[in-house]
Amino acid sequence: MVNIAPVQARPQGFVPTVPDGFLVTEFAAGLAHPRWLYTLPNGDVLVAESDAPKEHDEGSGLFGWVRKQVMKRAGAGVPSPDRIVLLRAAHGSGVATTQTMFLRGLHSPFGMALVGNQLYVADTDALLRFDYVTGTTRITSSGVKVADLPAGPINHHWTKNILADRSGKHLYITVGSNSNAGENGVGAEEGRARILVYDIATGQMRPFATGLRNPNGLAWQPNSGALWTTVNERDDLGNNLVPDYMTAVKDGAFYGFPYSYYGQHIDTRVTPQRPDLVARAIVPDYALGNHTASLGLVFYDRTLFPPHYRGGAFVGQHGSWNRKPRTGYKVVFVPFVDGKPVGVPEDFLSGFLTEDGHAVGRPVGVALDAAGALLVADDIGNAVWRVAPRINDKSAADAPAGK
Repeated sequence: MVNIAPVQARPQGFVPTVPDGFLVTEFAAGLAHPRWLYTLPNGDVLVAESDAPKEHDEGSGLFGWVRKQVMKRAGAGVPSPDRIVLLRAAHGSGVATTQTMFLRGLHSPFGMALVGNQLYVADTDALLRFDYVTGTTRITSSGVKVADLPAGPINHHWTKNILADRSGKHLYITVGSNSNAGENGVGAEEGRARILVYDIATGQMRPFATGLRNPNGLAWQPNSGALWTTVNERDDLGNNLVPDYMTAVKDGAFYGFPYSYYGQHIDTRVTPQRPDLVARAIVPDYALGNHTASLGLVFYDRTLFPPHYRGGAFVGQHGSWNRKPRTGYKVVFVPFVDGKPVGVPEDFLSGFLTEDGHAVGRPVGVALDAAGALLVADDIGNAVWRVAPRINDKSAADAPAGK
């Protein structure tokens, strides 16, 4: 089933919808397929401009060719810019006044993490390290490849995100599956559908958690200290299966892919089955809706927003391509209490779908800027949006959400 929202240029003067009490502005425009965001300690914002690598398998076979044409209508499948852009805003302006080519010549880059004076970048097939000097607007060195990452001729889910732990000793790396639900054979999933942990000092890498079909977002929950991820689940089981989700990730845990979903619900399409693994499969913590393509994840650990938002999660939902009615195409907020999600997701940045079913924007990565505002990468709008309270004073910060 295909029900894509075809891309349409946004009308002049368009701004997305935000809750009462907030203001959304265009932080940066004129970008080229911005996918992922990373805020440096000095406030500069890095934007990975990226898409699937040329060798991506989406166009293989008749079904793959059809799917590729559909994704092009949705704004995907463009040649990957393969670079990282640096955005710098004048103090207090909320608008990027400087836009420079920070790193070029990459290979479908996605995740970024600064550890000390070393910037790590996750290409689709390698973890790279670059020397970084605070305040620099470009890196011209070729960097060092410190580890290979699973890729190969299929490389079905190509994005690789990274996150450093608080000690600066380890990097956590997301690796998506090589199929929708094992149709390329169980052997194609070797080393895939997992989160890896990389020891910076020794260069050793091991699986941290497995059975995660397509993990993308990674973030530390500020109250519990737990590692959380957003995961895209499998397709072709109907409009209402399977929910994408976010979950705290436990070391050594198995989350079901490809044999089962949402715990121990067996996917009968997968052969041979592994009942021993299914018996271990963990139920995720929180469902984010079916086929929402939930990608970006950031916890709100600042004080600019009202108390309702503190400790909660913002999730960038890229949007469904095969569901009726369409879902996603927005950023949602999930409240947390005592380190755990509560209630239902709340629309926070929306309005990207027109009344006639076209998409004028697709949110992906989310991050917080130096002031505590929310930044959102829009990969078909070629922009980064910024959301902040309308009145930045104590009365606004202490007001209930949406007021």
